[in-house]
Amino acid sequence: MKKLLIFATLLLTGCRENLLDTSPYDSVSSATMWTTDNLTDLGVTGVYNALRLNINTSAASGNELYQLDRFSTGGQGRDADALLMGTITTSSALFSDNYRQLFEGVNRANDAIVNIPAKSPSTAEKKARLVAECKFLRAYFYLRLNQLYKGVPLFLEPITPENAQRARSTETEIWNAVIADLTDAINEPNLPAKYAKGNGLYGHITKGAAYALRGKAYLYLQKWAEAAADFSKVKEAGYALFSDYKTLFKLANEQSDEMIFSIQHIAVSGSGSTTQFFCGTRSSFGSCWNNFLVSPNVVDLYENADGSPFNWDAVLPGYSRMTPAQREVFFLRNNLTTNEMTAARNRGADMSQYLPTGNEERILKAYANRDPRLAANVITPYATYLGVFNNANATVTSRWPYRAEAATNGDLRTDTQPYFYYLHRKFVYEGTTETLNRSYGPIDFPLIRYADVLLMWAEALNEQGNTTGAIELVNQVRGRAGVGLLNASAATTVSSQSDLRERIRNERRREFVNEGISFFDEMRWKTWKETVFYSGAGIKQVWGANVQTYSWKGDYIYTWPIPQTEIEMNPVLTQNPGWVN
Repeated sequence: MKKLLIFATLLLTGCRENLLDTSPYDSVSSATMWTTDNLTDLGVTGVYNALRLNINTSAASGNELYQLDRFSTGGQGRDADALLMGTITTSSALFSDNYRQLFEGVNRANDAIVNIPAKSPSTAEKKARLVAECKFLRAYFYLRLNQLYKGVPLFLEPITPENAQRARSTETEIWNAVIADLTDAINEPNLPAKYAKGNGLYGHITKGAAYALRGKAYLYLQKWAEAAADFSKVKEAGYALFSDYKTLFKLANEQSDEMIFSIQHIAVSGSGSTTQFFCGTRSSFGSCWNNFLVSPNVVDLYENADGSPFNWDAVLPGYSRMTPAQREVFFLRNNLTTNEMTAARNRGADMSQYLPTGNEERILKAYANRDPRLAANVITPYATYLGVFNNANATVTSRWPYRAEAATNGDLRTDTQPYFYYLHRKFVYEGTTETLNRSYGPIDFPLIRYADVLLMWAEALNEQGNTTGAIELVNQVRGRAGVGLLNASAATTVSSQSDLRERIRNERRREFVNEGISFFDEMRWKTWKETVFYSGAGIKQVWGANVQTYSWKGDYIYTWPIPQTEIEMNPVLTQNPGWVN
């Protein structure tokens, strides 16, 4: 089946240096782009393709949604990041690239919204549907801008040199514009509620997606009743949880009823996913780079299978009283050499607790009988992974310290061999058969899926005091995962609204590892400081020892700065409080 965004012949450049560069974004000028039915399709494809502007297949851009997980409870980067280290400035490419790419999407959507009705010869029904899709996409790009910068210039028409110097609208004004666009999409009779798997238009926007995104916007405005009402409409549209969390993120299930809005990928250069490249390892197909890692913070959040909290001391008595350096002893492989034992002792490991023939078996107990999503999302110590050795499938094991790969039962080889980290499993392909190239994987990347809707819906109900309704929604997610349900045992009994609020937040942290959701959650909840920048926080090895230490510079970093280059070109733009050049 042909996927949206992939089989257009339009050559998109999308490489503008800043917002004020208003030249055409493709090889066909805006004046002629919309003048045939085919050019109308290609023009709308260009709007969708703006979702791909931050994808770089030669090096990690740092801007893709899953890559932003390095700022969240669930993720970390392998290298020091200026935002987390407290050294970032308003001139950072992180801020300017995101700002530019998202506004490029806005401008493409504006071009379509204005010109399709005026110039396209397509049928009235088709034009109405395409305009509704582009209003959704404009709303999506503005939602992303508002999540980060909290108030930006509002353009509901194409950006030109004559109108580009525009002052910022307020954060609330942008939310209202997002909601207005999504309301227009919802009210469009020609926009379907949902596309079935295999439909030729699968991947296009639906009413279900518009309800889901509008509900998210209402959460930011704390309009809980409106949000809950929208999320219920997503269910009515026919979206539902897929039965198996572990296989949900495989190619065969990328069009399941759980997927509401996704970036469409195929294994073609420039049209695929980079998750394999930057979350895989040297043992993965194509010898990948594990730039983005799983944080021990979220690993420890995964409960026992019965829903009780995981506790290291229950597995390793006295663990919490040891220093992180001392705890390394529990993660060492069996039968260390004399040199390996000496090196571990010199790093501070408490070698008095080392078991030469049982060390691996002891630590494996810490990951046994846990929430099954842990094993589905994370390669934990001494877990196996189907990798590749000499171009053939090879089962490897994550061991410490690393020794060597092998065709049979070798060590999992990383790009970070001096350190021992938790590694991503979700979106990392297994063996040699699932992908054709490390830099363009075929699996769609979900931007909104039904589990997200259920947990946002639960949040909206809980904030209205409907604890019972919220618990039922959370239990749908937990039941699918195979972990103990809320109120099914003493450990899972919900005691209050505030207790459920924290349980919902932790559920989201566990469910959406490597999906680019958690960072935005922490920012919206204003929990980022306490969950990511707590005392002693940093890039951590599996036993909690810091490789880099984070530095919180102030609450002002909850809001990203307007890029300095944009202020220099547009004097009416004002900077967000706390940020200086």
